Amino acid sequence: MNVEKLIDVLKEKGYDVSFWQTPEEAAIYLTKIINNKTVGFGDSATLTDLKMYERLSESNKVFDPQNCEKGMSFQSTAIKCLTTEIYLTSVNALAETGELVNIDGTGNRVAGSLFGHQKVFFVLGINKVAPTLKDAICRARNIAAPKNARRLGLKTPCAEKGDRCYDCSSPDRICNGIVLHLKKMNDIDMEVVLINDSIGY
Repeated sequence: MNVEKLIDVLKEKGYDVSFWQTPEEAAIYLTKIINNKTVGFGDSATLTDLKMYERLSESNKVFDPQNCEKGMSFQSTAIKCLTTEIYLTSVNALAETGELVNIDGTGNRVAGSLFGHQKVFFVLGINKVAPTLKDAICRARNIAAPKNARRLGLKTPCAEKGDRCYDCSSPDRICNGIVLHLKKMNDIDMEVVLINDSIGY
């Protein structure tokens, strides 16, 4: 993979791009530039690994469905996340041709990446980069989704076996919708924060 070429492709598609050698550098960068804002999170192992909820909560009002405030449910917190000034999430895969791929079961994570914010940050490691859009979709379904289902303790074939998508009918299924960001959405700032390391699923 040619990182410089990938960055150029993403910029051509309208995204701001920052590239960091380590997860810590990326976390410090985000903590410095996001201040005194309302911030929403999409469920992300990458953001958890970076401790972004803890870091950003020091100087922002943060809503995270994985860290609900007392008296707030997953649903009410997820709705709050859709109207914040800043939204942070990751992607399940990024094609070298510049398309971002995300799978979701409930819809709140992908919904937040599409509309309603001043700026959206997609934070990801280079382990999520795939050569083509087809490869990226395959990665999202057969690598990221099973690992996320297992992380969440769901009762799906992919979580139990941890090997691939079974296109199941389980009530816990997390791959009900796929969003492809072909280019940056109109009227919203979007930044891809790319980390030269393996982080998240």
